[in-house]
This record gives sequence, C-alpha cells and structure tokens, in this order.
Amino acid sequence: MEKRNRDRKPARRAPYKDSRPVILIVCEGEVTEPEYFFGLARICKNSRVRVEYVSGAGVPQTIVETAKVRKREAKKRATRENDENLNYDQIWCVFDVDDHPNVANAKQAAIDDGIELAVSHPCFELWLWLHLFDSPGIQHRHDLQKKLKVQGVYFDKHVNFEYFAHGIDDAERRAFRLDSEAAADGEPGRNPTTGVWRLAKAIREISIDD
Repeated sequence: MEKRNRDRKPARRAPYKDSRPVILIVCEGEVTEPEYFFGLARICKNSRVRVEYVSGAGVPQTIVETAKVRKREAKKRATRENDENLNYDQIWCVFDVDDHPNVANAKQAAIDDGIELAVSHPCFELWLWLHLFDSPGIQHRHDLQKKLKVQGVYFDKHVNFEYFAHGIDDAERRAFRLDSEAAADGEPGRNPTTGVWRLAKAIREISIDD
C-alpha cells in the first residue's frame, strides 16, 4: 500500500485563468491609433492590450471581418492548447465614419459577433482633441488634424502620448456628453461623436499589472 501511494503521480493542475481580460484592438490607423493605445496601456501598466491595424483600404467592413477572424483563431488555439488565457476577453474595432462605405453594415456585423465598437465621427482625432478642449462642433477630419497640428501635439499622424496623458478624464467626460446629447436628439453617432471613451475606460479599469 505504501509503495502504491509513493508511485502515484500528482493530480494534474487545472489550467490557470488570469482574471485580467486580454483586449484586442483592431483599427484602421497604422500610426495614430496604435501609438495612442500603446501609450495608454503603458501608463496604466496594462500589458494585456494587443493592437492590430488593418493595412490597405482599412474600411470598416474589413476591420470587422479581421476582428472576427482573430476571434475564431484565438478560440481554436485556446481549445487546442487547453489554455483560456489564449482567448481574447474583449475585441474592439476602432474606425472612423469619415467617407467610408457600409458603416452601418459593419457596425451590425460586429454587434452580431459580440465585438465592441469604438467609432468616431468624423475621425479618431476628435478623441484626441477632447483631451485638450471641449467639442469643436461639426468638423471635417482634415480640419481637426490641422487644429491638432496648430497645438503642436500632432505631426504627420504621429502622437506623443505625453501630451494627452493628463487629459484622459476630461476626454471621457466630454465624449460621454457628446454621445448622450446625440442620443437624446435621436441622432446617435452624429458629427461630432466618438465612442473611444468606452474603450479607454475598459483599458483603465483592468490596469495595474502585478
């Protein structure tokens, strides 16, 4: 009896699940959005944020389809390796309304697949502007980009996150107000609005790595 107990292999430990969600962000910008989100994740000490940009056309439907593929790939990998940490807990699509076609179809496809949306009208630069100032009113994306350049915080689509780090609370508050006012008027997603505040809040809420 003693020998049998001595030779018995220890029970296999159950896979460990990290309680902090892994966030995948799929965006159309190669420079601006990744620089911003990597900067935000860094100051939040959140190493569980992944950013992927869609090269080429990068239209909303392409971004959503890419996010859906990444979701399926991660699920298969997690199942194959019996490791839930390989799944994405949240997947976000970040894109602009701008002049893109089929925005409504892209939004619905994301919702149907359980993918979160952070859509800006007219563009992501509105979110950057709200770190510094109140709503600029209805704008074209080129005008917003020019305004940021004048402030010296935006050049050739590059973002120095240090200029924006202290304005995140203000940006969330201002963006929330714009969304609320647009919804109250029956015009959700109008110009100017941005849903990036919800993504920024999600990143901040799961911040501080051990």
